[in-house]
Amino acid sequence: MFQVRLVCLNRRYAAVCQRAVWCYRGGSISAEPRINDRIRVPEVRLVGPSGEQVGIVPLAKALELAQEYDLDLVEVAATARPPVCKLMDYGKFKYESAMKAREARKNQAHTVIKEMKLRPKIDPHDYDTKKGHVVRFLKQGDKVKITIMFRGREQSRPELGFRLLQRLASDVEDLGFIESNPKQDGRNMIMVLGPHKKKTEAMAEAREAQAARKAERQGNAAEGSEDEVAEAEAEAPAETTSDA
Repeated sequence: MFQVRLVCLNRRYAAVCQRAVWCYRGGSISAEPRINDRIRVPEVRLVGPSGEQVGIVPLAKALELAQEYDLDLVEVAATARPPVCKLMDYGKFKYESAMKAREARKNQAHTVIKEMKLRPKIDPHDYDTKKGHVVRFLKQGDKVKITIMFRGREQSRPELGFRLLQRLASDVEDLGFIESNPKQDGRNMIMVLGPHKKKTEAMAEAREAQAARKAERQGNAAEGSEDEVAEAEAEAPAETTSDA
């Protein structure tokens, strides 16, 4: 036990030493680039604000130019010799990068495999309900794994499950296709349906439909307010009385 603990301590000590050596050699344990006074090299290859190549200049000169343009000196290629630095507004750069990453995550499409389980002798109403879920999943651009669960003597009638899967695939053929043919897996029979539409297309259509519903609600609200104003104007003369 003592030897195992000693080996763990030695490994941890070696990792700390390696990390310290990396930092001493100019490496950075942070993902953020070094800027301005944090840059510790005698000279840099400088890139101007518009992307023009200034050339290799002393670090002091690069910092002086950064102050002159009211910009930051950002190290964009630390492994180059000498390191490449660019004059830019680092705060604005970080904000724009964060917004681009957020937009990319928003538009990123992950195909999800949904699962739907059925019994060979499923009730017609339950079948319609399950089929509705499959239709919704396929419209969203997701794959659907259909599992037929056999119990007891049902295992001797695999054709029941096969016919049920074929029926379901036929009912949703406008939205999806059979990506993986039915196959027996122990007590279950499995089939995978793939959507005709890609996930990105389904997401775009959903956003368009949401925007259309929002515009329709706003239009109905505007028409309602106009009708109320018209009714108020129509009732106004009837409420006025004459002194004559």
